[in-house]
Amino acid sequence: MFVTLAKGFVIGAGLIMPIGAQNAYVLNQGIKRNHHILAASICIICDFILMSLGVFGGGALLGAHPVIAKAITILGVAFLLFYGAMFFKSFYFSSNDQMAKEMSPATRKTVIFTTLAVTLLNPHVYLDTVVLIGSISGQFSEAERIFFLFGTLLASLTWFFVLSLGAAKMSPWLSTPKVQRGINLIVALIMWAIAASLLVTLV
Repeated sequence: MFVTLAKGFVIGAGLIMPIGAQNAYVLNQGIKRNHHILAASICIICDFILMSLGVFGGGALLGAHPVIAKAITILGVAFLLFYGAMFFKSFYFSSNDQMAKEMSPATRKTVIFTTLAVTLLNPHVYLDTVVLIGSISGQFSEAERIFFLFGTLLASLTWFFVLSLGAAKMSPWLSTPKVQRGINLIVALIMWAIAASLLVTLV
């Protein structure tokens, strides 16, 4: 059972750790020390729900309704283009005074809404958690799937808390105007790259 759990952890970490919209947002909130634990917790809860759906048959349901996947993709592209533009605007137009103002805390409600948006409006999240995790779990017996699922969830919990707490720990350096402008540019490019990859799937 430990081997199955370890497989789940490694596979989960491999799917979760690559930088995407979700990770970029949690990183940014950690740097600002602005409800970063809340943002990480929401990501973990979403992973728990989606991975559980995948392991217990949700992948087949999503595959049987491509219209749902297409609708999520269109919404995701629109959100990522808009969100990327916001970060690029912060990079391109902000002076040091404006950068300091942008580091001011967002409300709890804003953090909750934005975290849910970067998570649930990104079709890659469903591909990784519901479809891929669901498909891989099919190689295990029914009893082993629980341990596999627990391993993937442990990877999610470990990664998001390490990312948010690590960013908060390094905040004094990462929050300097020069570094923050560079981070804003990188995040904008990541958002637009993901949006472009999603557009390709719609053509």
